[in-house]
This record gives sequence, structure tokens and C-alpha cells, in this order.
Amino acid sequence: MKVAILGSGSWATALAKIILSNVEEINWYIRKQETIDEFIENRRNPNHLEWAYFDTTKIYFSTNINEVIDLSDTIVLAIPSPYVKACLDEISIDISHKKIISAVKGMIPDENILITDYLHDHYGIPEEQLGIIAGPCHAEEIALERLSYLTIGCTDINQAKTWSELFTNKYVHITLSNDVVGLEYSSVMKNIYAIAAGMCTSLRYGDNFQAVLLTNAMHEIMRFAQATSDIPRDITNSGYLGDVLVTAYSNFSRNRQFGQMIGMGYSVKAAQTEMEMIAEGYYGTKAIYMVNKKYGVDLPIVDAMYQILYNRKSPKTTIKELTQKFQ
Repeated sequence: MKVAILGSGSWATALAKIILSNVEEINWYIRKQETIDEFIENRRNPNHLEWAYFDTTKIYFSTNINEVIDLSDTIVLAIPSPYVKACLDEISIDISHKKIISAVKGMIPDENILITDYLHDHYGIPEEQLGIIAGPCHAEEIALERLSYLTIGCTDINQAKTWSELFTNKYVHITLSNDVVGLEYSSVMKNIYAIAAGMCTSLRYGDNFQAVLLTNAMHEIMRFAQATSDIPRDITNSGYLGDVLVTAYSNFSRNRQFGQMIGMGYSVKAAQTEMEMIAEGYYGTKAIYMVNKKYGVDLPIVDAMYQILYNRKSPKTTIKELTQKFQ
């Protein structure tokens, strides 16, 4: 496979590291030429995971997204969700015959649509050529080569199996799934629950309550997944439950950090400015809240986060009200 990476953040960098353990070379789209120049000079991403070194002779870098895509047959999309649409808008060539794996843990903001649905609807890419990467896998731990487990989802399970060869190595194990919709929504929602967990930490709710919070979060994911795609699934698998747990509990979780700051009294804007990183759950909260207007699923945690993040409700008061809805 001729593989392209779109994106230059920590997750894109981690995925590039994995893929380069299985292929001779990759094509890599990075928006800024100065980032590429520094990357080549120092053999590492100057902005993310700076301890992860690369053999840059195996990487063809370009600031031209159309060139990178044209040279590749499999595209790994690893751009933060707020910037995905702007990035894709730069594509001027036919990509309907390409195979695309989304590693985006979010949705298209404002349009409130899943990434795979957007690619299918706007670029004519058949569902069997679209896949997603899910599971509990922090980029930082990939860079440190700590044992990790990923789930690759595709409606064509044979295609998912083929893709698994790109991502399997001595420190990454792969499982396969045909539940693209469920995994993709779960990947969005887990960030919302990590924000909630961070808030509760700052508000001095203990481990006992955090366990109840995440138990109820899994019930929300199960209800929403069934409402949006009624196919068999086991949400106790690592692609669902494992991803929720690591995002809610890990110190690597930027969504948890964002929630902690909101719980401490930061405004959304102040928290975003100080973090200097994208907390996908902020955008995911609005997207899921708006999509749920169609389905009407009982999502009290999502609703609470929406009220706090978008209607400026008090975290202390809103979380206290939320506790009354748990058992």
C-alpha cells in the first residue's frame, strides 16, 4: 500500500511511527513548510512528540495535499475535527477511488456529521472504502512504544483486515469491527465524558462517583449507538469502554485537562488559550447534542456538558443536579 498521512499533530505523528514500522515509505501532508524543514533537519516533529525520532529518508513531505493524495492509495486522515472540513476543501482531485481511514476523534462542526458520512456524501467514496481507528491509544504512549490496542472499523471486514497489517507491530495489537457508526460516535462521546470527569475531579468528587459517572456514560453510549445504528455490538470491548476509561482517567487526556480547568472556574476561551491544544470534546458536545435532537435519546451527561460549555451554566450547580439522575 502507498500510504499518506494528512495532519501534523501528535496523533498523526504517532500513527506515522506505527505505519513506518510496516512499510518502506510514506507520503505526509503537513501544512507549513517551516515545520517540514525543521522535521527533516532534526528527524522529529518540532511541535509534537519531540522524543519520537524518524528516518526522514522514508518520508516524502509536502505542503500540497493534492500531490500527497495523488501519490497514495490509502489515506490516513488525522486532523483535529475543527479543521477537517477546511483541509478537505483544498482537495481538487477525484478521491472517490481512494481508501480513507479516519483517525479523527470528532465530527464536522456545525454540520454535525460523522467524518465517514461526510466523506461518503461529499466525495462519493463507497462505504467499503472508508474505515476508522478507535480504541484506548494515547499518542504519547505510542511514541514511547508502550503496549496499546486499536480497533479498526469498516463495513467490509476483509478491508479492515488488510488495513490491520499497516498498524500491527510489537507494541500495537489490532481488533476488527464492522460497527463503523457505533465506534465513531463512541469516539466522539468519550471526549465529552472525559470533560465531565475532569470537572468532577476539580469539584472534589471522588473515585466512587467517577465510577458511577462512567458507568452512566457507557449506558448513554449504548442507548445512542442503538438509536443511530441498530446492529449487534458489545460496548464492553476496548474500542468503546477502553477508550472511555483511558480518556477519562489518564493524565495524557487533553479533554480531562480541559474539564478540570472548567471545573476550576476557567472560561471556555481561557481554558482553550492556556492549553494550546484542541479539546475535541468541546466541539463533540455540541455536535452530539444537536444530532440527538433528531433521536431524543436520554443523554443527561451530554446535556449537562452542553449547558455548562455553551450556556455558561455553573459547573458546580449543574453537576450537583446531574448526580440526582444517577443510581
